[in-house]
Amino acid sequence: MEHIISTLVENKFGVLARVAGLFSARGYNIESLSVASTLDPATSMITIVTVGDDRIIEQIIKQLNKVVEVLKVVDLTESDYVERETALIKVNAKPEHRDEAIRVCEIFRAKIVDSTPNTYTIEITGDVSKIQAIINLLKPLGIKEMVRTGRIAIAREAPRAASRRGLQSARARTEDGA
Repeated sequence: MEHIISTLVENKFGVLARVAGLFSARGYNIESLSVASTLDPATSMITIVTVGDDRIIEQIIKQLNKVVEVLKVVDLTESDYVERETALIKVNAKPEHRDEAIRVCEIFRAKIVDSTPNTYTIEITGDVSKIQAIINLLKPLGIKEMVRTGRIAIAREAPRAASRRGLQSARARTEDGA
C-alpha cells in the first residue's frame, strides 16, 4: 500500500542524504520525494511517498525517528490530508494540434506557460489522477518532455464541534438582533 510520510527535520547540511540513505540501505524505494523549508527557516519538511505493508512502514517510521535531526514523523495516510503535485509538460504545437492542446488545458485548468512556434509548455497542478489524466490526453499530441515535482501533502484540520455554550451564545445574539 502507498504511504505519504511527512517528516519535519532540522534544515542542515546532510539531513536529506541521511533520510534518503536510510531507505536505500534497507532496500525500500522512494516513489516521490519533495523537500522545502517551512515558515521557520531552521526547519524543512520532507514529503516521502513510498510503498509497503504496515510492518515495513512502521519500520521506516522507527528508523526515521532515530535520525537526530528528525523532529517529527507523520504517516499522513492514516488521516485526512490534501495532496498536490505540479507537472510541466512540453507538447508539440503543430498548427493542427494547437486548438486541441488549448482545449485540454481549459478542461483541466492548466496553463500554457511558454509557447514557441513548435511547442507549448503546460503547467498543471492537482492530485495524481488529474496529472495522469492530462498526460493521457496530451500523449496523442506528442509529449516532448515532462518534469514532475513529486507530491506534497498536508494534514487536514479536524472539524471542531461547537460547544453547547457557544451555540447558546450564538442563539442569544441572534435573538437579540445582533
